[in-house]
Amino acid sequence: MTALARPQTAPIPTRAARTGRASMAKWVLLLGSMAALGALTTDMYLPSLPEVATELGTGMSAVQFTITGTLIGGAVGQLVIGPLSDRYGRRAPVFAGLVLHIVASLLCLLAYSVVPLIALRMLQGVGNAAAGVVAIAVIRDRMTGSDASALLSRLMLVIGVAPLLAPTIGSALAHLWGWRSVFVALAVLGAGLFVIVWRFLPETLPAERRLRSTRGVMRSYRVLAADGRFMAYALLPGLTMAALFAYVAGSPFVLRDGYGLSSGEFAMLFAINGAGLVLGAQLNAALVRRFAPIRIIRIAMPFAVICALVLTATALTGAGGLLGLLLPLFFVLFFGSFIPPNASAIALGRHGERAGAAAAFIGALQAGIAGVIAPIVGVLGGNATAMAIVMLAAVAVSLGVIAFGARAYRRGGWEATVEPDTLQDRRA
Repeated sequence: MTALARPQTAPIPTRAARTGRASMAKWVLLLGSMAALGALTTDMYLPSLPEVATELGTGMSAVQFTITGTLIGGAVGQLVIGPLSDRYGRRAPVFAGLVLHIVASLLCLLAYSVVPLIALRMLQGVGNAAAGVVAIAVIRDRMTGSDASALLSRLMLVIGVAPLLAPTIGSALAHLWGWRSVFVALAVLGAGLFVIVWRFLPETLPAERRLRSTRGVMRSYRVLAADGRFMAYALLPGLTMAALFAYVAGSPFVLRDGYGLSSGEFAMLFAINGAGLVLGAQLNAALVRRFAPIRIIRIAMPFAVICALVLTATALTGAGGLLGLLLPLFFVLFFGSFIPPNASAIALGRHGERAGAAAAFIGALQAGIAGVIAPIVGVLGGNATAMAIVMLAAVAVSLGVIAFGARAYRRGGWEATVEPDTLQDRRA
């Protein structure tokens, strides 16, 4: 691994360095592609879930665990890889993770029962975690506060291409060559990203800033877990992601089996909801230039809860048919997209000296919480009501964390920042 981590000096551009739009766009595309690998691994495979269940002779709940497995693997992978990137630099862990992703994707071609497929999807998740956690750590190496939140939101433009295009591509591949061909495409994507990272990603963590020992790596997690405010903000992306993945895991069965949509029609509707995620993220990137991230969080979250309540009501009553379900669903995802970039930026701002571990902690909670909660949709029946109830529970708990953990609704919560190392921490 260390042979790959050759030192490079090109800095990541920041506003302070007065870089041009073209240069910043390059970094958004690079880091966004790294962060999007996990979403592509999930979304290209989604339209094939009913066919996978039929071919492997298993049920809906079992095949949904092939989605959950990716999330659990991502959670474990981030916990391991994040601190290692603080110890050995940012580049080497990415290369190791991408190799694992490629190998696991190719081995998925040989899986003829659901259990080995779940295990291989977990390995895919571990590999994807390397690219995702390093992308976030690289941002914190160079940016804090609103700048970091803005760039994280811009990354959503790239990550958002996954739900816009990936299900359509996956559906076309499965139609032409069967669902296993999706894993060939994922292996090719991993190989292409390996080359791009090798060519364009600089080392952003110089040797003098790295943790010196394994003991220092493990101490990072104890420090993070002891910071209650960090933990509150770190939970928010996970809870928001749980609502998203309740939709991701449940929608193929709700929309295809429940409403009789074809794989192409499902991919189109999935893309529309993906557009809602992208729209919210880009609006957030503009808003953080004028408003503190905590202000945006405390406004967006109640709207997400209200929309989730409407979604649950329409699912229970059937009011409005398919359109009555899709409209509130779109806005739950739209308002939810404001939470992860702002909460992550605030949490990362508290621990810049251990950005890799902090990014891993946030990412592991994000994947782990989603991985645990999303399968509940199948356990509750896999219908629209089950999906809506799980989404409502996730966003309602998020609102509680914002109110009581982050204390965002107390006096002074509008102005509170969380960068004590820069003397910007104000009373919340």
